[in-house]
Amino acid sequence: MDLSFVALFLGLGMLAALATGVWVAASLFGVALVTMMVLVSVPAGTVMATTVWGAANSWDLTALPMFIWMGEILFRSRLSEDMFAGLSPWMRNLPGRLLHVNILGCGIFAAVSGSSAATTATIGRMSLPELRERGYDERIAIGTLAGSGTLGLLIPPSIILIVYGAATEQSIARLFMAGVLPGAMLCLLFMGYVAFWAFMNRDKMPEKEEPVPLGARLMATRRLLPVVGLIVGVIGSIYAGLASPTEAAAIGVVLSLLLSWASGTLNRESFTKALLGATRTSCMIAFILAGAAFLTVAMGYTGIPRELAGWIGGMELSPYVLLIALTLFFVVLGCFLDGISVVVLTTSVILPMVENAGLDLIWFGIYLVLVVEMSQITPPVGFNLFVLQGMTGHNIFKVARMALPFFMLMILAVFLIVAFPGLALWLPETMLSN
Repeated sequence: MDLSFVALFLGLGMLAALATGVWVAASLFGVALVTMMVLVSVPAGTVMATTVWGAANSWDLTALPMFIWMGEILFRSRLSEDMFAGLSPWMRNLPGRLLHVNILGCGIFAAVSGSSAATTATIGRMSLPELRERGYDERIAIGTLAGSGTLGLLIPPSIILIVYGAATEQSIARLFMAGVLPGAMLCLLFMGYVAFWAFMNRDKMPEKEEPVPLGARLMATRRLLPVVGLIVGVIGSIYAGLASPTEAAAIGVVLSLLLSWASGTLNRESFTKALLGATRTSCMIAFILAGAAFLTVAMGYTGIPRELAGWIGGMELSPYVLLIALTLFFVVLGCFLDGISVVVLTTSVILPMVENAGLDLIWFGIYLVLVVEMSQITPPVGFNLFVLQGMTGHNIFKVARMALPFFMLMILAVFLIVAFPGLALWLPETMLSN
């Protein structure tokens, strides 16, 4: 059978299933099962059973529910209040002042959460009322939160990096380290833009507040020490080779429970809600991964990935042209699917092209996450936009316009890691040598 017809059949089948509101995982399983039964002469049930078991029987994936649980625990703690109180005294003298609290607060929470939506919701719940009360322009306040909230996908422990690592059989520890410097670079780009915006729009900034004495700033910083300790305990143990990502995730859960208990927010209700929330999210992701693995095997039997990789290779595209095409493809796809679905749906088809182009798969994982971050603030299915719409009451397209400058900064970040791949590869290489 003509492979172009098979590819068209698979694509239209997947689009039809998703357009009718079928769960992503169920769509994956359904299309794969029909493909195996109609187009391939192998026992579909046996292949599905062995593939699902193989996808689930992965030690790397055991870090996933632990990191999600850690984020759920901290989401229900006073962490956002402590971060605002600890950061705000230091930000008052910078151009843009407390707007930087949104960016740094999201960066810090991303380092203990791994979830973009949780980062946006937790920091926004605390910062937006404070900024509104102090007279900050609402458009830039919401824009900084929308853009910075996406850091939860990039800064370790990133849930989507775990999914990418499991799907591509790459080291999750090296992927975590690869996300540190690009995440810090993105924070600096956001802060630089906010400082420039504040300098050019002085009439939209509130009156300067009285400077906080050094002693009071140091006292306020003490409230940041627990979360800094948690970050060092989790990320530092991975970098130093003292713990695997799974072991570090277990350490993170224990430390987050201790933090929640010390802050007085740990009780039976919050513990149960955090556990159930982590269970639901973990099961959803595991179900999607199993469906994607089955679809990958089904596509392998049809020969589509091999033929597609050969076709792309025959075009002799330069790596840069390929990356431009993939960037447009992922941004458009991200307008309709969440980040995890984008990764698991495309890796089996995209990776042969990437490997033929000679691109490092650790580097490509960071590039992919950066592009998926962009899709978090693009309508109509930008998850950060949904979160902010619920918090502010603004139309999702209005929130998207507020976030547009930060979308452009993410495009700049993609160009920078393409031009300077060492931004993503230096830390993993030093970790490996250590």
